[in-house]
Amino acid sequence: MTPSGFLALYLAFFGFEFLFETILTRLNLRAIDKNKSSVPSAFRDYVDGDMYKTSVAYSLARGRFSIAVSVIGAAVVLAVVLSGSLGVIDNLIAGIKLPPAVEGVLFVAIVAAVFHITSIPPSLYSQFVIEKRFGFSTITAKTYILDEIKSIALSTVLGIPLLLLLFWFIRSAGEYWWFFAFLAVAALQLAITVIYPVLIAPLFNKFSPLEEGNLRTKIEKLARDLNFTASGIFVMDGSRRSRHSNAYFTGFGKAKRIVLYDTLVQQLEERQVLAVLAHEIGHQKLRHILKRLPVSLLLTLLSLFLVDVLLGADPLFAAFGIQRATAHGLLVILAFCSGPFTFLLTPLFTSWSRRHEYQADKFAAESGGYAGDLKRALIKLGKDNKTNLTPHPLYSFFHYSHPALSERVAYLEELESAGG
Repeated sequence: MTPSGFLALYLAFFGFEFLFETILTRLNLRAIDKNKSSVPSAFRDYVDGDMYKTSVAYSLARGRFSIAVSVIGAAVVLAVVLSGSLGVIDNLIAGIKLPPAVEGVLFVAIVAAVFHITSIPPSLYSQFVIEKRFGFSTITAKTYILDEIKSIALSTVLGIPLLLLLFWFIRSAGEYWWFFAFLAVAALQLAITVIYPVLIAPLFNKFSPLEEGNLRTKIEKLARDLNFTASGIFVMDGSRRSRHSNAYFTGFGKAKRIVLYDTLVQQLEERQVLAVLAHEIGHQKLRHILKRLPVSLLLTLLSLFLVDVLLGADPLFAAFGIQRATAHGLLVILAFCSGPFTFLLTPLFTSWSRRHEYQADKFAAESGGYAGDLKRALIKLGKDNKTNLTPHPLYSFFHYSHPALSERVAYLEELESAGG
């Protein structure tokens, strides 16, 4: 295929993705606006009119803002691709006469920095305008800046060694470098998963052991009853940044931690907290994370194999304005292509995730009779988080990793009626 052919193919997929996503978002906004006059029947016993109007306004504000951000993002991508900027950056770096691996790291870092810089204004507007307007964001300018510095430092500490390792495999590991690189990258990913809760997460949040008391006693009993082992129960200071709430498990094996947002503990009753944790334990007991791991590893392997296949495709590099075929140039090109060429697979993964959520809900209902408590917890969290109660079905099918709240409440009511 010629350079113009590669470019035309990319632009076709890019344009289709952009238009499809824009249509989906507009359908979702139309569904919200259409149902704004009255609270949906499933929630009339739980949500008052004023609260519903606020959630509608919040959903509309975020949806409209997402369209604006996508337009700006698309314009930046097209400007970089069509202007030949990638080739200009690569030629400038080549002129410095650095070692090839260092050239590669510098090229990737510059391109990443360009896109990160362009993402900062939308992030600031989202955090300090929209989220603050609706009473969610509690982040200060100081915390925001420190988060940025820490994120960049962490990306540097983890990203540079990973890139250097990858470039070394490409140069030195022979014909099957991609397989050996996969083994190394997979091992590194697993290592990061293990160290995340004890070394990485505390860089951004404070994790305090849940204080002794009735809630802790009940959580420990729940864990024992479900034969779930954890290294500790921690409360995270999520309220430093937002009033949104959550709970999760992190780590592997005996190093698993139960983490509760402080906002979650404040918002929910004790049995509702237990119901949420029973749901999360369900994910662990049903091995949902382990089931997703092979898929993630397979995608990593296929990506590295694709790098090997395309390294000699000179017209592909020329299509993106790059004059020489290099591993670092190909990595950036594939980063540009990954979204447009794979986004139609999104419903496969979101549907799989929603299935897991239903299964974890059923586990919570059957393991401790928590169907009603989990339903009330989700409704409470939905109210507090101003969740969109009337998403367009096609939008939620494509994007929601969790069932829409109305669908999930209906399922839990069925489980509750069945004695869960």
